[in-house]
Amino acid sequence: MFDLPLDLSRTRILVTNDDGIHAQGLKVLEAIARELSDDVWVVAPEMEQSAASHSLTINRPLRLRKLDERRFTVDGTPTDCVLLAVNHVMKDARPTLVLSGVNQGSNIGEDVTYSGTIAAAMEATLLNVPAIAMSQHYEPGQPIDWSAAAAHGADVVRKAVTVAWPKNVLLNVNFPARPAAEVTGIQVVRHGKRKIGDELFERVDPRGKPYIWIGTLRGEADVADDTDIHVVFNGGISVTPVYLDLTHTPTLQTLRQAFV
Repeated sequence: MFDLPLDLSRTRILVTNDDGIHAQGLKVLEAIARELSDDVWVVAPEMEQSAASHSLTINRPLRLRKLDERRFTVDGTPTDCVLLAVNHVMKDARPTLVLSGVNQGSNIGEDVTYSGTIAAAMEATLLNVPAIAMSQHYEPGQPIDWSAAAAHGADVVRKAVTVAWPKNVLLNVNFPARPAAEVTGIQVVRHGKRKIGDELFERVDPRGKPYIWIGTLRGEADVADDTDIHVVFNGGISVTPVYLDLTHTPTLQTLRQAFV
């Protein structure tokens, strides 16, 4: 188990994201972190790294820039940021909690396998630091209302760290596309599964060369009530524990029989 519960007033918090150092969601998360502790550090990507997943930069050197006493940026992925923060920037006094986000867009259902926001929390978890990833859902074509995350984020963290969870578990939190006052509550639920409907747009660039752009269209119909997808699309905040042991234990014995 992680060293939980936490006394947040004495907690050293690392804040990171995948949307980049200048992202509005990072500002929201910094404000959330400062509601909880005076010891807040920021190490975030120099540029947007959405859908970077758990990628690590190993084929080139990384540039770490110090912007302020406790604020840094890295020209790499969210995973790079957490690794450098924990093992380099904060090596003399490691963080006791990592907050990742607030992502511009939800990370529900299958999104967790692509998300750089989740990957940052995953890297922290692998480095034995408890981590919470946060994402703000929004409707395409509409301005992003960050008020749900801003108003409820600190409370979610406060409640989450009052209990212990295993060292190979991170928490994935998603806020609905509603004003803070219209949020229906917080529910702890499993990840849902959506019908993937990604569209591929084939076009020709100005130089006459063809290209393909991957779209983001997905269906949210027929999702179970006890899932993050249902909760977020119905105005609630979803909290889902994500387990990093990817072994499917029930299949072990079946496969062993095949290889006797």
